[in-house]
Amino acid sequence: MASLHPSPLAEQAAALIEEQIRAGHWPVGGKLPGEVALAKELGVGRSTVREALRTLAAAGMVRSRQGSGVFVTADRPADDWPARLRRAELAHVYEVRTMVEVQAARLAAARRTAADLTTLDAALADRLAAGGADDAAFVDADIALHTALVAAAHNPVLNDLFAQFAPVLREQLVDLVGLFGIRTDDPNQGYDSHAALVRAVREGDPEAAGRVLAAELEATRSRLLAD
Repeated sequence: MASLHPSPLAEQAAALIEEQIRAGHWPVGGKLPGEVALAKELGVGRSTVREALRTLAAAGMVRSRQGSGVFVTADRPADDWPARLRRAELAHVYEVRTMVEVQAARLAAARRTAADLTTLDAALADRLAAGGADDAAFVDADIALHTALVAAAHNPVLNDLFAQFAPVLREQLVDLVGLFGIRTDDPNQGYDSHAALVRAVREGDPEAAGRVLAAELEATRSRLLAD
């Protein structure tokens, strides 16, 4: 490998090591040279090599085994979660979305506060008002309601997980709602079921909340796939 020149040395080192792994110089399952050997080959210090290896470990390409050294675990960086979601089929996204949101609806019905109900009522009203807007505004209002529902579950892990889904859902739904004319006959498509969902949460009925949301998500998924 060529020696490196000043700049972000650790990034350069990581890039060159990755290049060698991709080329098969160090195959998956094989062991990398030690820090001293890598530092000499790259023309950098051991601390730079360690930082480069940490970068590659974070990307899922190498793993350190205590007392044994650093081993190659993949010849490509692992995709991050948002990137994988963007490539996924909508049907698959909806299957996982259903698992996440139906449980969130059940928890929301059991845990909602007065402030949560106020937020849900406002989000439902905004969704109704968005019936007269364009598809992008309608989808935004719909996702805002679902975001409020998940927040009412008071589970930060669910919040974070749905936050990963939301941008992907928005991109896909804006395109599909317009492409298939889903709102042509009913600009407020799905309003009744969403109102029933908010009502079930207000009444503290976890089973009803989960049942209503599961039916709504399945109806949307089926309609999109059928079209």
